[in-house]
Amino acid sequence: MESYKKYWLLSLPASIFLAVAAVWLGGLNQDEGWYLYAANLVSEGKMLYRDFFYTQGPLMPLVYSPFKFIWNSFGLVGARAFTSFLGFAGIAVAVLTVAQLLPDNRSRSAKLMVFALLACNLYHLYYLSIPKTYALASLFVALGYLFYARALASGEAKARYGLFTVSAALLAMAAGVRISLGLLLPVCGLVLLFNYSRLKWSFLFFGIGGFAGLLLVYGAFLCDAEAFQGLCAAQKYHAARGGFSPVLAVGSLSRLVRWYVPMFIIAGLAVVGGGVKNFFRSAPEAARCAFLAMAIGALSVIGVQMLAPCPYEDYQVPLMGLLTVACVVAFQYGDVFSSPVKALWLTIGLSFAVSFGSPLLEEWTDGQDRFWTLRKKDCEMALLRDAAREIERLDPGGKTLLTQDLYLAIETGRRVPDGLEMGPFSMLSDDEWRDLLRNVECPVAALSGYTFAIDPPVCGERPADEQIEFWNIVKSRYSYAGQIDGFGQNSTSLLLLKRDDGISSREAPVK
Repeated sequence: MESYKKYWLLSLPASIFLAVAAVWLGGLNQDEGWYLYAANLVSEGKMLYRDFFYTQGPLMPLVYSPFKFIWNSFGLVGARAFTSFLGFAGIAVAVLTVAQLLPDNRSRSAKLMVFALLACNLYHLYYLSIPKTYALASLFVALGYLFYARALASGEAKARYGLFTVSAALLAMAAGVRISLGLLLPVCGLVLLFNYSRLKWSFLFFGIGGFAGLLLVYGAFLCDAEAFQGLCAAQKYHAARGGFSPVLAVGSLSRLVRWYVPMFIIAGLAVVGGGVKNFFRSAPEAARCAFLAMAIGALSVIGVQMLAPCPYEDYQVPLMGLLTVACVVAFQYGDVFSSPVKALWLTIGLSFAVSFGSPLLEEWTDGQDRFWTLRKKDCEMALLRDAAREIERLDPGGKTLLTQDLYLAIETGRRVPDGLEMGPFSMLSDDEWRDLLRNVECPVAALSGYTFAIDPPVCGERPADEQIEFWNIVKSRYSYAGQIDGFGQNSTSLLLLKRDDGISSREAPVK
């Protein structure tokens, strides 16, 4: 029997290296700050949607809140390391899932293929490392389908019903992280219903588990009138950005294929090599049902998310584990290669090549000014830490900060004024902005190119005259104290400003 130890010894260190690169070198993302800030507020007893505005499902801040000591101690890099751990846990569960769908003689190489396609993909690891919803959602999705596959393979009715209940509850948790993932529940339920002759009342127990999970996640917010109103407002926020754009959808899909080229090549070989046909001819019925639930579920959610006004390809990250498992399972039934070793070398080689040639590496290290290539003085994480030290120098021991770059609030351990909990995506009317800027007590302001620029919920650019008005109010109360160029997401200039009255945030009231 072929030993795969050397392939694991090749893939594991590479994945760790890429994960470290993603955590430390990966570009800053505005969303990181406000997701972590929401978790901080939850840990203080604040209620999502009621006490502050938030646009995603409630589960990520609830799960992250007990762990805020990590970013309080280590800053954003600590939060990324924690998120990366969750991401790797999801990959590990995907590896276990592919083994559930294949016989032993196929599963050993399949596990390595799934691991290489996911854990050696720099793009995938980056989005599983930054503290957004993707890592946690990927973990819940992977766990839900692992229990689903085990339930299908179970020969005992009681055990099967229990596993389906747990599976649905886990998929409901995924919908509690990202609401669009809720579509996986009806897809999986319908697959069970269409197989009623063999699985009997499995769909009913799956439905009970899904309902209980959704009630556990959303129940408290549905029972609180103000929170429910805020939850509805969050969905209107997403809808306000406009309608479907086929041009943007095609562009998003094109980029998705680029980031996951190795997986799509394996999918193509599975079709060309007869893997899909052979799988449906000879695989056990349980494996076929699980495959259909994975493929249809993932493609359905991807299709819905492509209908979004701005369908960013990273929305699909929590689903790529499912697609990868499905592609590898079908590939294992094909006859493209006479030996699984050749398939492993192809998979590992493609994954390494695509990660090494990833445009992300260039974005993280270089910039462009017309004809000239700009070498970044330092990575964005290091610049964030430099900015945090400078803010501390300007306001030693301070507790508040006027900023819309909330990763600065996380890195410095400071509060931002009420209403700015979502950074540049915070919903404030013009009058509310004027009142905030005229009365804010923060001794230091850290204002990047994102400040006042985005006009939510449409998220177009705020009119220039309004931006100038807000800047003039800031100028009337703050003086220039420093500047950091090439800072943060998409490298804008960060202005550091100090209150003219010299007040310290140790003296100023904290709201």
